[in-house]
Amino acid sequence: MNLATSLDHPVFRRIGAVADRLGLDTYVVGGYVRDLILKRPSKDIDFVCIGSGIALAQEVAKALGPDVHVAIYKNFGTAQIRFDNMDLEFVGARKESYRAESRKPIVEDGTLDDDQKRRDFTMNALAVSLNQRNFGELIDPFGGQEDMRKKSIRTPLDPEITFSDDPLRMMRAIRFASQLNYDIEADTFQALTTQAARLKIVSQERITDELNKIILSPIPSYGFKLLFHSGLLNQFFPELVALHGVEYVGNRAHKDNFFHTLQVLDNVAKESNDLWLRWAAILHDIAKPATKRYDKDHGWTFHGHEDRGARMTPGIFKRLKLPMNEHMLFVQNLVRLHLRPIPLAKEVTDSAIRRLLFDAGNDIDALMTLCRADITSKNMEKVGRFLKNFDLVEQKIAEVEQKDNIRNFQPPVTGDMIMAMYNLPPGRIIGDIKEQIKEAILEGDIRNDKEEALTLLHRIAAEKGLVRNADPLPNPE
Repeated sequence: MNLATSLDHPVFRRIGAVADRLGLDTYVVGGYVRDLILKRPSKDIDFVCIGSGIALAQEVAKALGPDVHVAIYKNFGTAQIRFDNMDLEFVGARKESYRAESRKPIVEDGTLDDDQKRRDFTMNALAVSLNQRNFGELIDPFGGQEDMRKKSIRTPLDPEITFSDDPLRMMRAIRFASQLNYDIEADTFQALTTQAARLKIVSQERITDELNKIILSPIPSYGFKLLFHSGLLNQFFPELVALHGVEYVGNRAHKDNFFHTLQVLDNVAKESNDLWLRWAAILHDIAKPATKRYDKDHGWTFHGHEDRGARMTPGIFKRLKLPMNEHMLFVQNLVRLHLRPIPLAKEVTDSAIRRLLFDAGNDIDALMTLCRADITSKNMEKVGRFLKNFDLVEQKIAEVEQKDNIRNFQPPVTGDMIMAMYNLPPGRIIGDIKEQIKEAILEGDIRNDKEEALTLLHRIAAEKGLVRNADPLPNPE
């Protein structure tokens, strides 16, 4: 097969011309070739030459123009050029060998065949020649193109050795399967199960990077099912595995919360590409195993799993090396609040809506997306009824927000104002007064308005026997 017509950007011919001048056999390899065949856009292009990749990159940079810079990484024998919104990476062909305790290989110079053998999967072992004599010729020694036609992921060499050498390849196998909706070839999948424990030598950062790519795939449940059945998920996320299973007392059983969680994740994925909203879907029921109880009158219960799950979230984020910033707080807030809109779907009151808006703030829209996704009953009439009720809740949220401006609530009377008006020092009484004013607003006793809040403040102060300062109220600005 020849891909010359697909290599339509002039940079390929120019690199080929430089390679011919230097006498270097040079190829485009790996993911760019795969994506070229799949007709997927890609800006990261890897070039392999039989010789010095650094020397080739330096000459290519000169040929591309005086303003083109080449970054050289001597320790890795690689060089990189940023050109026309593309990342061009150059390396000499090499072969690799591994030690049991590390996924970092011992690298030696090699041939193109050596370089293709060290690739993770057959679809990533494809190479296309850039030399003039055979420009565009596809070199496919392991049948990668046929595997792509069959939508199958397979390793070029023995998968047991491939995964033992670099266990991160197991996560990559599932990531590609999830992103491309490919199967994992039987022997390759079997090697995932036998080599799963080798994942312990991989840094958590690298594992989580692949996990996030799985979460962002079109149907993320597919990737999670592969992680689960291969045994990989239990290596780094036992809390999620603990959701699996159904327990019976007599004929009363609870649902399998693992597969329920995956359905919620898929439902969210249909509505949003937000990674952190998808993480909220993953963690929303994470504390159900810890809170599971059986009551003879009510059956299986999980009381308080939302609060327990919110408390678990920071620890999970920290262990998985996820960011401990506003993203974690967003996920934690959604886990804590994910049950709150459900009773509102049965009885909508202004007071309950105001409190929900106060607690959710700008997360309210994401929360409602999660709540809708959480309706996974096989009874479609029930699902339709809940979703219709959620329509009413969202309509009421919009009405209350427009009227009361509760989202991201800022108290109309501040602590500084109270202290100035009544000559009070900082102390508990200030917090108590502010809390009374806030509760009055949330209950609808007064509007979220400065004048009404001041009127209430004076009434509270009189009840407490506070004496108002005769001086004018200082400008709060």
